[in-house]
Amino acid sequence: MSLSCCWNRSKQKSGENKTLSTFGLMDPPTSPAAQNPSSLHSDSIISSLLSFHASTPFSIACSFDRELEKALASASDDASVQDRLLNRTIQLASLLLDSTERCFRKRASAHNSVAWVLPPELTVKVFSKLDTKSLMQAAACCTLFNKCAMDRSSYAHIDLTTADNEVVCTMIHRAGKELRSIKLGHVTRRYGPEPNPNPMWFNPNPLSSLSYNHGFLGSRLTSLRLYNVGPMHYNSLSSVLSVCSNLTDLRIVGSGSNSPYMNLFMTLSKKCRLIEHLCLVSHHPLGNIDASTASHLIELVTKSPNLTSLTLLCFQLTNEIVRSLVESCRKLKYLNLSRSPKIDGCFLRDLGNSCKESPLETLIMRNCVKLEEKEVLELCNTLLKGNFKFIRHIDVSSNNGLVSDDGRRSYKPKFPVEKLKEERPDVTLVADFPLERSGKRYHVGVEGDDEELREIEMMDAKNDEEENDDDDSFEGDDDDV
Repeated sequence: MSLSCCWNRSKQKSGENKTLSTFGLMDPPTSPAAQNPSSLHSDSIISSLLSFHASTPFSIACSFDRELEKALASASDDASVQDRLLNRTIQLASLLLDSTERCFRKRASAHNSVAWVLPPELTVKVFSKLDTKSLMQAAACCTLFNKCAMDRSSYAHIDLTTADNEVVCTMIHRAGKELRSIKLGHVTRRYGPEPNPNPMWFNPNPLSSLSYNHGFLGSRLTSLRLYNVGPMHYNSLSSVLSVCSNLTDLRIVGSGSNSPYMNLFMTLSKKCRLIEHLCLVSHHPLGNIDASTASHLIELVTKSPNLTSLTLLCFQLTNEIVRSLVESCRKLKYLNLSRSPKIDGCFLRDLGNSCKESPLETLIMRNCVKLEEKEVLELCNTLLKGNFKFIRHIDVSSNNGLVSDDGRRSYKPKFPVEKLKEERPDVTLVADFPLERSGKRYHVGVEGDDEELREIEMMDAKNDEEENDDDDSFEGDDDDV
């Protein structure tokens, strides 16, 4: 049935107004009895269109053009009526396209349900490994994925390092009792001035939902990692940590110079005694650890019987503090003190005598500017004597070399590497130093070490090198860097 025929037939029966009504230009009758014949008529026209015999797209397009022109010619000489007819035709075409797309998505979803090889429980397990942004993208793919993505277990590990912070509360509530870990912020620090501080630690605190219902959700959390989230207020951070009694992994990177580390250590020692992995990374200016703060840090280590990994990057630690930390933690296996500007390594000499049976397996002191060559040599001799029986990896690499006996920078220290390989083949000593003024920089790392920490260290080291190069240029140094 042609478009012009439909138009003329309706016009002959009911006049122009009913003709317009046929094309939807007038409001249809509201009574159910009047709607059924109209629906049947519409269904008949659409059915005829869908059963149109196969032809080339060009010939179909020509047919549409001809019939539409006939309809316009027979409609009325009034331009407004013709415009309404054209707009209605566009609307009908749009409705047909939308309906086709909906049917296509339904078929695709049904196909995914049949073709997807994993059962729903395994699909949810896979989704639980995704970062939150990827999970949201997967949920938008099809009905099957959306249903799996809505499962609480998919949000057991909330990773918002690639998404906006505004969705934190929603994700926490969606995870419910399945919540296990949260990652928040930007792993790599963004250098340069920021026009506005990150507001996430101002009211309202997005992690405050962990404290709801007497801290039920917080008690489910085992891992919390915060990366460069801006200034942290103690009250906000303390309220979060105070309900995380089962926390075993805590990482706070780039907390800024105003962070109350003493209050942080006090809260952890009282509320989070199951800590196994503690990582704190301070940015410039370096994190200051005074005597009072150090005593609370040592108390935390002492009261954390499960602590096996301790990372304190860019902190102004002294040899005495480090020695007390190692002596206080009898289960410590991993210690990373990289970029500590005060330690010279003399604590290693004392530990060699007092902690001969220490379970320490990995010791990292990368880019410690005051680390002395003679102290590292003494450590090697201690290893040759059989002390530190469990040590497996030591890294003292530095882009600035080591401090020699005469106070100069040493880039070619003489360590008994070969003898160490013979008598302690289970120990790996990494001591990479660039040639003086060569401009070569080693991105040193530990096999199996955390990739995020390596990235953080390399970014900070690169930034320091750029600052040093700028200082050299002001001094008029024309040497190649």
